[in-house]
Amino acid sequence: MAVDETLGVVAGWLHTANRVLVFTGAGISTESGIPDFRGPNGIWRTSDPALATIQVYLADPEVRRARWRARLTSHIDDAVPNAGHRAIADLERLGRAEVVVTQNVDGLHQRAGSSRVIELHGTTREAKCLSCHDRMPIARVLSRVEEGDDDPACERCGGILKPATISFGQPLIEDDVERAMAEARRSDVCLAVGSTLSVWPAAGVALTSARAGHRLVILNDGATDLDDAAAAVVPGRAGTVLPRLVGAVRARMHEGH
Repeated sequence: MAVDETLGVVAGWLHTANRVLVFTGAGISTESGIPDFRGPNGIWRTSDPALATIQVYLADPEVRRARWRARLTSHIDDAVPNAGHRAIADLERLGRAEVVVTQNVDGLHQRAGSSRVIELHGTTREAKCLSCHDRMPIARVLSRVEEGDDDPACERCGGILKPATISFGQPLIEDDVERAMAEARRSDVCLAVGSTLSVWPAAGVALTSARAGHRLVILNDGATDLDDAAAAVVPGRAGTVLPRLVGAVRARMHEGH
C-alpha cells in the first residue's frame, strides 16, 4: 500500500476513534536538533553508557561535576518544536489525541501546545534531590553552577541533586508507567512516532495497546521491533508525514465522513 493510501486509512481510524494515544520517541526530536542515543549519530557513539548509571553518579563527585558542566553548556534548552510536535498538538486541538506518552525529556511537546504529556523518562527542565525528592526549575541549579558551585547540593536537605531525568539503573516512576499503561488499554488507536520501540519498559505502552486488540500505528524512519504487531506502518520522518496525516484527519472532519 502506498504511503498516501496508508495515511488515508489511518486518518479514518483517527477520525472515528473514541480515544487516541500518541507515543513518541527520540526520532521526533532529532528534527529539532536533539541527538538520539542509538542512531548513527547517537550519543552512545561518542559516550560511554556505563558513565550514565545512577550508581556512578552517586559515587563519583567528578562525574557529577562533569554532568553539570555538560548540562550548563547543553543546547537542549535552545531547541524548538518542529512540525511533528506541532502536528501532534493539532491532533489534540482537533479532539483526536487525548494524551501524549513520550520517552523524550526535552519538553518540546508542551512547548508545541500539547497539554497532557506523560514523560516516562523524566525531564531536563527540572532538577530533583535524590534524598528528599524536592524538585525545582533546572535554571535555579544551573545558576549556582555558573557561580562556581560545581556539585550543587539540595538547599532543603543537603542531598545530591541531578537533572530530573531517568538514568540507567533508576526505575521509572511507577505512577507515570501505570497511567501510560492505562491509556494504552483504553485507547482505540495508539500512534507510535519516532521510536524503534526497543527500549523497555517504555515500549510496553505500544505493545499493551496492540495486545488489548487496539490499532497500533507506527510512524518511523526505519524498522521497529513491533512492526509485526502493527495494524499499519508508515515509513518516514515525523516532521514530514505527521502534518500530512493531520491534514487528512482535518479533511475528514470537515467532510463529516
